[in-house]
Amino acid sequence: MQLESIKIFCDVVRWASFSRGARENGISQSSASQVVHQLEVRLGVKLIDRSKRPLVPTPEGKVYYDGCKELVGRYLEVENRVKSLENDRKLTGTVRVAAIYSVGLHHMSRYVEQFRQEYPEVDVRIDYLHPTRVIENVIGGAADLGLVSFPRKWPELTAIPWREEEMVLAVHPSHRFAGLAEIDAKALDGERFVGFEPELPIRRAVDRFLRNHGVHVRVVLEFDNIETIKRAVEVPSGVAILPEPTLAGEVKAGMIRAIRFQDRRPTRPLAIIHRRSEQPGLAASRFLELLTRVDGTTGLKPVEAIALADPANRGIVGGV
Repeated sequence: MQLESIKIFCDVVRWASFSRGARENGISQSSASQVVHQLEVRLGVKLIDRSKRPLVPTPEGKVYYDGCKELVGRYLEVENRVKSLENDRKLTGTVRVAAIYSVGLHHMSRYVEQFRQEYPEVDVRIDYLHPTRVIENVIGGAADLGLVSFPRKWPELTAIPWREEEMVLAVHPSHRFAGLAEIDAKALDGERFVGFEPELPIRRAVDRFLRNHGVHVRVVLEFDNIETIKRAVEVPSGVAILPEPTLAGEVKAGMIRAIRFQDRRPTRPLAIIHRRSEQPGLAASRFLELLTRVDGTTGLKPVEAIALADPANRGIVGGV
């Protein structure tokens, strides 16, 4: 029995989709379905319940998947390491990254482009997801690496400090604060404020920053993502506190002004996560090295440490 057939089956189960599993292997959806059918005929059992959407493995299929996915992964990793011994540029495979939306397509595309120059045979795929989905994808094996904010200690995951982003005050160009280069946080007392939803860790971090300065704002709108908050500031509905890199496009276009705080500036920590039970494969490890490298091309530098568990600092569940 060919290892390729088992890999196709594992990819179909991992993505809960024949089309996604087929795409992973460069074949048609009908070919992937036929491969799984042939495995079922050989084993004499149904492996996938085709009546459900998304697809789910049968109890027999779950046992088969759990047993085979590690074998397939180990074989492909050994093959990759043998190829790379002669020439590192021969490294092949796919690096799957799950990232929160606000990490930024522009910044990540630069990392991906540089990685492709170094390893042209490796495919890097980045899915931008809700924070909860990022964590689920990494734990479940759908992603090799995850990019999250406000990391904490997860029993299943290792969190590697990546970088810290300064948070600034975002205002409309017509706002009375717009001409300032810096601002005292106390000046926000009583301001109309566009915030994150209360259950998000970034909201708790912002609330703590304001509370530490004795500031009470009037929250007029709450959203679960940075993009919608930026649109609300542009209307303008109020001011907001956001990570400075996420405002680069709007500031350049003159749609939003970003004002730094004078002291005790708040930050948003970002981290890279992977499964604690196993080290990333060779291709994923090389991409991880690139992300954590001091990189003059991107201008983004990793931080040396992030307090992952101090509740008075930033030890909060991964967020926006």
